[in-house]
Amino acid sequence: MRAITKQTFWSAALLLAALAIPAHAEKADSNKPIEVSFDQADSDDVKQIKTFTGNVILTRGTIRMTSPKAVVTQDPEGYQFVVLTGTPGVQATFRQKLDGEVDKWVEGQADRIEYDDKTELVKLISKGRIKQLESGKVTSQVDGEFISYDSRREVFAVKNSSSGESKPGAGRGTMVIQPSSKRPPIAPAQPVPATQPAGK
Repeated sequence: MRAITKQTFWSAALLLAALAIPAHAEKADSNKPIEVSFDQADSDDVKQIKTFTGNVILTRGTIRMTSPKAVVTQDPEGYQFVVLTGTPGVQATFRQKLDGEVDKWVEGQADRIEYDDKTELVKLISKGRIKQLESGKVTSQVDGEFISYDSRREVFAVKNSSSGESKPGAGRGTMVIQPSSKRPPIAPAQPVPATQPAGK
């Protein structure tokens, strides 16, 4: 086990991705290196596990993920599994620009965020929220105890328990969909002409 306590930044070829609802995430991000800022890190080269603690910030292109703690595990094939965990009052978060869009972003937060590089599946676990923004305004938002998003198929699912299973009485998810900004504005009502009295 190697401990890294004085290093401020750590770069490696981790493979992360974020969500897109429903547009594609920024494709250029996959070609960018990852930079991790932290207070302390421990690296186990035998088990291929790196643990970062203390105001952890992971950036890769337009992707930005934050959490008090992050654990990155690499499998024999070279794929990474990333776990971001929060603390009471501080959730793990992510943010990424959508591909080809001028000012469209996707953001998420949860007590725990998992990303599987091999399947490109993101899971927001416990008090999860995912939303899409356009020019700083929220256009859609989903809240749930468990939210999974398949960035390859552009499909997401919401479950009412943090175990990933829907259980009777465990709670309910919510979704807010704002009207499309492309809809034409409603024309103002035309004033009704005044009726002239008879004989004039």
